[in-house]
Amino acid sequence: MPMQPPVRIGARGSKLSLAQAGIMQRRIAAALGADPNDAAQVERVAPLIVITTSGDRIQDRRLLEVGGKGLFTKEIEEALLDGRIDCAIHSLKDMPAALPEGLCIAAIPEREDPRDAFLSPKAQRLEDLPQGAVLGTASLRRQAQALHRRPDLDVQMLRGNVDTRLAKLAAGDADAILLALSGLKRLGLGHLPQSLLDPVECPPAPGQGALAIETRLADIGAPWLAAIRHAPSAVAVAAERGAMTALEGSCKTAIGAFARLRNGGLHLIVEALSQDGVHRFRREGSAELSSARDPQETARALGLSLGEAIAEEAGDLILPPH
Repeated sequence: MPMQPPVRIGARGSKLSLAQAGIMQRRIAAALGADPNDAAQVERVAPLIVITTSGDRIQDRRLLEVGGKGLFTKEIEEALLDGRIDCAIHSLKDMPAALPEGLCIAAIPEREDPRDAFLSPKAQRLEDLPQGAVLGTASLRRQAQALHRRPDLDVQMLRGNVDTRLAKLAAGDADAILLALSGLKRLGLGHLPQSLLDPVECPPAPGQGALAIETRLADIGAPWLAAIRHAPSAVAVAAERGAMTALEGSCKTAIGAFARLRNGGLHLIVEALSQDGVHRFRREGSAELSSARDPQETARALGLSLGEAIAEEAGDLILPPH
């Protein structure tokens, strides 16, 4: 590969973001011809630049109250557009459906396990929690899915990074919490959950478990990007994000989506719920990919159609109360 300037990587400063960015930093460095085990080489060809976002600074309110998912990407995307960084590493589930003009999701690496993890000192599963137990989560989707199955639970807003949430659980601020298994595994904490939620019964957030490499649109053809793309993961998340787009997915709507690829086909489950979990709307569908000219576009079209069907049926029931 011909010599090229360093690829400057932007990421949030949380422990999980840095762990995820570190994984991708080594992959990018290897694609640029550096030894991924040589820290000095890695930092030279793919330096990591930490950017604090509004989402990191505001910890006492739900995202829907202060601007939605874009709070975790806004400052990083500004750095991309200004040319201060060359790519950004995000958790895909934190990315809004629409990106700023001039930017794109240029690569999806192989996805980690997308399931939600249940952690509690009092029960092995959500179903086993005592009546009226306190469940801590900042996710509207997790709140709605939990209340749909257990309307007696007392769901309390619990924001903060993984360490903060684990500390609050240990301190007794909640009887149980729900976290993304992928984040726990990337932090070396995959042994902590008491159980994992069934992704068919409780679909995760669209794109959960996947990382997104965001670049300027002009850089989408860079050879190093091709080396870290994982086509099956990109197809699966295209379907899930298609559903999110149709449902105007943000932190204001409780949406879950779970795509599986097998035998040349794609199967997708999409659901949307009212915030109190009382109303739940689900659709399932499949698409044949082996003969598709553009598998990602076919997957996205399936997601859009299922999402649109739910939106038509649900109407205002899944929108936040005014």
